[in-house]
Amino acid sequence: MTETHQGSLCERLDPRETPDAAIAMIDAEGTVVGWTSTAQRLVGYPATEVVGQAVSKLLPLTRQTLLDWASNEECLARGGWSGTATVRHREGRAIKASLRFSLLWGEDRDIRWLVSGTDIASLSPVATTGWVRDSLLTRTPMGVVVHDQDLRCAWTNDAMERQDGIPRDQRLGRRLPDALPGIEAERLETVMRQVLDSGIATVHEYRAWPSVDPRREHAIAASYFCLRGADGRAMGVCCTSVDVTGSQRARERLAILSEASTRMGNSLDVMQIGQELADLAVPLLADYVNVDLAESIQFGEAPFARIGPMDNRRRTLRRAGMASIHPGVPESPWARGELVAVPPSSPFTKVLSSGRSHLEPVLDGSPGTWFDRDPDRARTMRDSGMHSLMVVPIRTRHASLGTAVFIRTEEPAPFQEDDLLLAEGLVSRTALALDNARRYARERSAALTLQRNLLPQRVVQGTAIETASRYLPADVDNGVGGDWFDVIPLSGARTALVVGDVVGHGINAAATMGRLRTVVHALADLDLPPDELLSHLDDTVRRLAAEDADSQDPTRVTGATCLYAVYDPVTRKCTMARAGHPPPAVVDPHGEVTFPDLPTGTPLGVGLGVPFEAVELELPEGSRLALYTDGLIESRDHDIDVGMKRLGDALAHPGRSLEGLCSSVIETVPAQSPCDDAALLVARTHALSSSQTTCWELPGDPAVVHRARTLVTRRLAQWGLERLEASTQLIISELVTNAVRHATGPIRLRLIRHQALTCEVSDTSDTLPRLRHAGTSDEGGRGLYIVAQLCRRHGARCLTSGGKTVWAEQELDPGI
Repeated sequence: MTETHQGSLCERLDPRETPDAAIAMIDAEGTVVGWTSTAQRLVGYPATEVVGQAVSKLLPLTRQTLLDWASNEECLARGGWSGTATVRHREGRAIKASLRFSLLWGEDRDIRWLVSGTDIASLSPVATTGWVRDSLLTRTPMGVVVHDQDLRCAWTNDAMERQDGIPRDQRLGRRLPDALPGIEAERLETVMRQVLDSGIATVHEYRAWPSVDPRREHAIAASYFCLRGADGRAMGVCCTSVDVTGSQRARERLAILSEASTRMGNSLDVMQIGQELADLAVPLLADYVNVDLAESIQFGEAPFARIGPMDNRRRTLRRAGMASIHPGVPESPWARGELVAVPPSSPFTKVLSSGRSHLEPVLDGSPGTWFDRDPDRARTMRDSGMHSLMVVPIRTRHASLGTAVFIRTEEPAPFQEDDLLLAEGLVSRTALALDNARRYARERSAALTLQRNLLPQRVVQGTAIETASRYLPADVDNGVGGDWFDVIPLSGARTALVVGDVVGHGINAAATMGRLRTVVHALADLDLPPDELLSHLDDTVRRLAAEDADSQDPTRVTGATCLYAVYDPVTRKCTMARAGHPPPAVVDPHGEVTFPDLPTGTPLGVGLGVPFEAVELELPEGSRLALYTDGLIESRDHDIDVGMKRLGDALAHPGRSLEGLCSSVIETVPAQSPCDDAALLVARTHALSSSQTTCWELPGDPAVVHRARTLVTRRLAQWGLERLEASTQLIISELVTNAVRHATGPIRLRLIRHQALTCEVSDTSDTLPRLRHAGTSDEGGRGLYIVAQLCRRHGARCLTSGGKTVWAEQELDPGI
C-alpha cells in the first residue's frame, strides 16, 4: 500500500494478510471465463489451461445444474448457493472444498456465476459430501463486483447494493467514482488499479452507509483479485466484500471488556472505580457517562435495599464518576462527590427498584414525562442535546449499589440492544470491583475499630507521671497487630507501665492482644508485684494455648512477651520485670541513656516453669522511661544492637518534649515497610513532695484508733480538706481497727494527696481482707462494706517485705 493510503477509509487490514479464497468466474453455460492466482493455488491449474474449459473439468457440476439454480426462487432470493463438493486437483487428487456460487448480473440481464472456494480441511476436520447448504455463508451475504480493464463495472450481485447503497443500474457500465462520487471511491479505485497492475490479491477495509441502515456507519472488508483470461493476462478485477461491522464491534467490545477487567481490579477506592467506568465508556460507547453510588458504600456499609415500586421517597446517591467528550463535563449539574437526588417515578428510580436496565433509544423530553418532575436534569439534557439514554443498575447479588447512565449527544446513532449488552458487561465488572472495595472497606473499618477498642483510647496522665506513645503496625492497610502498651493507675499514687508483643500480626494477634491486655488490667487491680503478675499472665497464655491446641487454624497465636513496671512517686522507685521482652531505656535528667540489666525471663506461654524476677531501680525526678517492642529495634538488614543504639541516640535529648521524642524515635525506623508491629511508650517521672504525703508509725493497741483519727483530722485541716473529715475518720477507724484486731506488731498509717486522697494502713499480717455481706444477726463483717460506700476505690496489696497494705481513695475537689 502506498503512503497516500495511510489513514484512509480503505486501509489494508494487515500488511501480511492476503485473501485465501480461490476465485473463478463461469458463464451461464458452465464455461470458465475468469481465473485467479488463488484458484491456481487451490487446484494447481493456471489460467491458460482452465479459461475456456467447462467447469465440469474441475467440479461435478453440469450446465443443467446451473440453469436450475438460476431459475430457483430460493437460490435467487439468496443470490446464489453454498455448500461443499469434491474438487479435482491438477495432480489427480481430490480436494474437499467449501464453495460458494454467487449469481452476478450484467447489462441486458445477462448472468454469470462467481465461484469462491476454500479447502475444507483448513476450516474443519469434518467434511460433508454433496451439495449441502452452509448456514454460515447463508447468514453472511457477500457482495461481488467485477470490473473490466478500464475499471468499469461489468458484473455485480444484489448483495452489493445492500452494502453500499448503489443500485445495480447506476453501477453497471460505470467506474466507481462515477457511481458514487467522493474521495472514498477514488481511493478504492486506486487499490483496484494496483491489483490490476501487480496481479497480487489484497484485502482492504472501508466504511459505508448501506441503504438498510443508513444512520450507522458499517465496516466493509473487501478482497480484491486479478481476473486472468485464456492468455493469462489481466482482464479485470473481482471484488468480494462482507459487512464485518458485527464482528468488528464484537472485537471492540471484547477489547473494552478486557480493558475494564484489567483496570477495574487495581483499585479499592469506590470513587476511583466509578470514575474509571466513566473514563472507559467515553467516547467508546457514549458521549457522556455518569456513575452514582449509594453513599454508604464508601464506608463499607450495606447499600440500600431494592426500592419498592410504590416507594415515593426521594433517594440520594453520590456522584462517583463522570466523563464527557466536552471539556468540563457541562452535561452534569452536579460535581463529582456531590449528593444527587433521584426523583421518584423516573427511569433512575425504576432501574433501582426493578434491577433491570432501561434503554431509551430516542429520549422523550416532551411535557407530561418524568422530565417535569426533575427540572435540573431536564434543562441540562435539552441544553446539551441528549437524544439517546441507557440507565444500567450497578448490582451485587443482594442489593443495588447505584446506577450508571450512558448518554449520546454528538453521536447521531441511537443506542441499540448490542450497546446495552456492552454497557451491562462493563457495569457488571464495575459492580464486582465495587463490591470487593466495599468488602475491603468494611473489613478495614472493622479491623480499625477493633484496634481502637483494644488499644488505650486515652493514656492516663497524673501528677506522678506523664506519657506519650506511638503505634506503628506492620499491616499498613489494616492497621492491626499484636503489640500493645498501657498506663494503669494503681493505689498509693503509683502507676503501672506495660508494653507487650503477641507473636505475629494481623487481626488474630490483635484479638489475642486484647484478651491479654484485659487480663493485665485485672491483675493490676489486685496490686500484684511485677514478677507475680507476669507469672499469672504466663498461666493465662498457656491456658489459651491449650484451648486452641485442637484448632487447625495456622494463624492462631502461640506466645507473647511483656514488660511490666510499677513506679512509686513517693519513693521514686520503679520495680520492673520482663518476660522475654527487650529491656527498657532509662534516660536520666542529663540525657544519658542506659538499658538496665533486667533478668530476661521466658516468653509468656513457653511453659518452662522458670519464675520471673523483679528489679527495683531508684529514678531521679525528671527521668524518662522508654518501653517498646522489638519491631522498633529489629530490621531485616541490621541486628538488634544497631537498633538499640539508634533508639538510644534518638532518646538522648533532655530538652525535647515527650511527643517530640516519640516522633524522633519513629523517624529512625527504616523507611521500608516494617517486618513487625512496633509500639513505643515514653514516660517522664515526677516525685511527690513531702507536703503531699504524711506517714505515722502507730502501736498495735486498740486505743490507737482515737489517736489516728486526731492525726488525720489535723492533716486534713492543713491541706484544706475539712469537707472530707467525717468520711476519712470513718475510713481510718475501720482500717486501723481491722489492723489492730487481725495483726500483731506496729501499724503504719499514710495519707497521700495527689489526684485523690489516699488512706493507707499497713500491718504485718499477710491475710488480705475481703468484702462480704454480713447477716442481720452478725456482730461484725461490715467494716469494708462501710469503707466501700465512702470512697471511689479501695483494695489491699501484699508488701514485698512481708505484710499487707489496705487502702481507700476519695475524690478531691477540682483544682486541689
